[in-house]
Amino acid sequence: MNFESCDFKDLEERIGYRFRDPKLLRTALTHSSFANEYHLHEIPNYERQEFLGDAILEYITSEVLYERYTSLSEGELTKRRASLVCEYTLSEISRQLGYGDYVFLSRGEKMTGGMNRSSILCDLFESVLGGIYLDGGIEAAKAYVNRHLLTDLEHKTLFTDAKTILQEYAQKASETVSYDLLDQSGPDHLKEYHVQVRLGDRSLAEGRGHSIKGAQMEAAHKAIKELGLCE
Repeated sequence: MNFESCDFKDLEERIGYRFRDPKLLRTALTHSSFANEYHLHEIPNYERQEFLGDAILEYITSEVLYERYTSLSEGELTKRRASLVCEYTLSEISRQLGYGDYVFLSRGEKMTGGMNRSSILCDLFESVLGGIYLDGGIEAAKAYVNRHLLTDLEHKTLFTDAKTILQEYAQKASETVSYDLLDQSGPDHLKEYHVQVRLGDRSLAEGRGHSIKGAQMEAAHKAIKELGLCE
């Protein structure tokens, strides 16, 4: 893609929002590695918009959960919100929207799979949200979050309960759940763990995350979907 002349019309169709200032979307898709590699110091990367989008996302999801689940305690609401805004959920939405096909990355990031890296895709969901807020205000931001995240809430909020659900299933089946660390990579400040979950001798699913717990949760979530426990 050409940085200066890239056409985002198809992506805007998928997002469901047309930017009045296209530079905000371009910024939302510009990784710091790209700006650094090509010495585009005057071109901002997505980090500031991602920071803003993260705060807006927490506000929007908090408001919706507060209004929809009137009987839940503060702790239960916090748990549900954590499921919605976790790396796994947001990165999966970004994959569906095709953000990885549009993100501007350095050659090194591309070669190491940055276009499909969950941490980057998660950031992109939030940076685009930040851009939408700056371009169209809070109502446009709410529409984006409602359209792409706040659908099928019951399934999305299963993420933090996945390990418990899988454990209960295993107990009923007289089986044992185990998690094996397959690999770990990356620098200490950005370590990625690759985990496999097994039911007895059977491999069910694999997960990745920036902590072993996060990787286990992703693997467990995939496993309960595979087993039909969240239908």
